[in-house]
Amino acid sequence: MTLRVGLLGGGSWGTTVAALVARNTEVKLWARDAATVQEINTRHSNEKYLPGASLPENLVAVASIEEAVHDIDVLVMGVPSQGFRTVLEEVRPHLRAWVPVISLTKGLERDTGLRMTQIIEEVLPGHPVGVLTGPNLAREIMAGQAAASVIAMEDEIIVRELQSLFRSGLFRVYTNNDVIGCELGGVLKNVIAIAVGMGDGQGAGDNTRSALITRGLAEITRLGVAMGGCEQTFAGLAGMGDMIATCTSVQSRNRYVGVELGRGRSLDDIIAEMVMVAEGVKSTPTVIALAEQYAVDMPIARDVYRVVVEGGTAKQAFRGLLRVQPRAESEPG
Repeated sequence: MTLRVGLLGGGSWGTTVAALVARNTEVKLWARDAATVQEINTRHSNEKYLPGASLPENLVAVASIEEAVHDIDVLVMGVPSQGFRTVLEEVRPHLRAWVPVISLTKGLERDTGLRMTQIIEEVLPGHPVGVLTGPNLAREIMAGQAAASVIAMEDEIIVRELQSLFRSGLFRVYTNNDVIGCELGGVLKNVIAIAVGMGDGQGAGDNTRSALITRGLAEITRLGVAMGGCEQTFAGLAGMGDMIATCTSVQSRNRYVGVELGRGRSLDDIIAEMVMVAEGVKSTPTVIALAEQYAVDMPIARDVYRVVVEGGTAKQAFRGLLRVQPRAESEPG
């Protein structure tokens, strides 16, 4: 059976996933911007988010959520975290029962601290939920470079069907049943990427970067396991893999924010000039609240919080990180 897919979100990653899925089946992409919808349908491009990339001619964009979802078999959500719930509520009257819902969004809801799959379960009860995540830089994938991702769902039968839906060419997709761990890995590494960027912006070397990534991975693993994720997940694509890509790539939005902070620019100025959302900025307060709730020490994330929330400087944060008293490597800090 050919599955019909509706994908909501016309940003870089949503458009990329839609392009991958379009190689396998029918897909409709909903975007807020009418000009983007027209460009995808007539020029088969999305220059705002994927400059220079060519999209499949069978990828159809629509401006109506109802048109995108009313007859689909799979719903994919590529909407930023702070608009996620609102869009789902618009979807609800038009979506058939039991349609699986897959999240692409690597963020937390600011007011509730909920993961995106938890929001799906609240707004669309009864629908199987999952997440597609990993070290996936959209422009590289659109350029045909090899990449790997992981799709996580509790239902092993459904997840294997969806594995083949997203797999395409050099884009490999692995399965996992640890939804919590996979989703948190994608969220938490964004905060660490800001920290790494702040170091890079101040001229830190490879040794410093490696130390921050490694200790940052230890931090997000502690919190992820405390919240119900599996430790092994954070050593895989959704954890270590995504962490490396986000903390080292010049394409990483969260690293870019950190680099510019490290160069002394204000957060407001940095955000104002960005086309796409840096989820780590929005997630940092929620991550620190969760760390306090679960009594997990996260010194790197807390230093990012001091900069993006409390108005501290990247220079002060970097000095604080260098002064951390080393302990046994297995201990926090």
